[in-house]
Amino acid sequence: MPSGGVASQFRDRNDAGKALSAALAKPVGEAPVLLALPRGGVPVAFPVAESLGAPLDVMIVRKVGAPGHPEFGIGAVAEGGIRVLDQEIIEQLGIPDETLSMLVDKAEAELDERIRRYRSNRPSVGIEGRCVMIIDDGLATGGTAVAAIRAARHAGAREVLVTVPVASREAVERLRLEADEVSALWIPASMKSVGAWYADFRQTTSDEVTDLLNRAAADDSRPKGRETHAVNITFASGPPLGADMTVPAGARGLVIFAHGSGSGRRSPRNRQVAADLQRAGLATLLLDLLTPMEEKDRRNVFDIGLLAGRLRAASIWAASQPLIDTLPIGLFGASTGAGAALVAAAIDGNVKAVVSRGGRVDLAGEALARVNIPVLLIVGSGDPEVFQLNRGAEAAMRGITELAVIPNAGHLFEEPGALEQVGELAAEWFVRNLDPPQMGR
Repeated sequence: MPSGGVASQFRDRNDAGKALSAALAKPVGEAPVLLALPRGGVPVAFPVAESLGAPLDVMIVRKVGAPGHPEFGIGAVAEGGIRVLDQEIIEQLGIPDETLSMLVDKAEAELDERIRRYRSNRPSVGIEGRCVMIIDDGLATGGTAVAAIRAARHAGAREVLVTVPVASREAVERLRLEADEVSALWIPASMKSVGAWYADFRQTTSDEVTDLLNRAAADDSRPKGRETHAVNITFASGPPLGADMTVPAGARGLVIFAHGSGSGRRSPRNRQVAADLQRAGLATLLLDLLTPMEEKDRRNVFDIGLLAGRLRAASIWAASQPLIDTLPIGLFGASTGAGAALVAAAIDGNVKAVVSRGGRVDLAGEALARVNIPVLLIVGSGDPEVFQLNRGAEAAMRGITELAVIPNAGHLFEEPGALEQVGELAAEWFVRNLDPPQMGR
């Protein structure tokens, strides 16, 4: 993970916001109100607002800094008279009550000044009875976010979500006690600072915040970006399955995702790869192959025949949908989902190409010998066991097969830049092999 001497995950806050946009499905119905924590959260939230077509506002919060170390938070204050103080840290530091009172007063004075600056010429977006999404550039302790959550609830928000590019595990655990949902693109095992995750982490200026808020307020024809729809896939037998379908204009093919055990269609990794494919002009269908009840039985997670059958059923369903019925189909499988994708490819003539990421392709068994379409196997150099399994599968298949090894990547491709390489390789493979003029159904 990013730290001293290691490449950062995001170029700047705008880049982080675009990554968040790619990971968030377009809401069905009313969009949430995005509440950015100024100043750094605003340039992250702005591209998310553009993508979702959502209103953007700020939730003004000020950190209460430790004596002599103002960058170290011991609490936070927010609009509406909200105070959140970390009593455990305050006691550990031995901060006297009088000093603490002065620090809180100072933070509240700064809060009032920011409220005047950001609210003077622009009315706030009403959040009473609405779903709000709180966005910041990252969470180290989560103190300011807790204050923002409580302020949003105090203002009458119906539901409070928190989403950020990166957060410490401790912050996520803390916020899950406060918010309805907490998500982050990256939750490292150890996080020294938020800034280490950015190549450019220069302080956002107040003028930049004001400019972005004014642009968001003035943009009545906000671009919608890629249209993502939540759909239910129904089968002749079995329960309907939830899925997210995204169809860019002029799509040249459809890629159906088969995730591994312990993952889901809303996995940030799957959504990041899906966004790379969408930018390459490919429609994507991210679906859960099992219902929540079925997932509780671990036998279903490794029932490759069941999973492959549902992938094939999803392919048949796609052929009946007006937006995607003429598109050639590819399958993207990860971990156990890769085994299911290869079995489905062996029995479904509509599937024209497969990409596997860290796949348990050995689970396809004898079906490997019946796979006669282009297959790209992507593995990390730090995953030797899966590498050997993929080498064996490569030899067993009859079609065009390539084995791509990403240096220094582990099984989950969590290393900086690893997942981006997966997206690039997958997009190139599908674009090359899903060519409607030659391979249309």
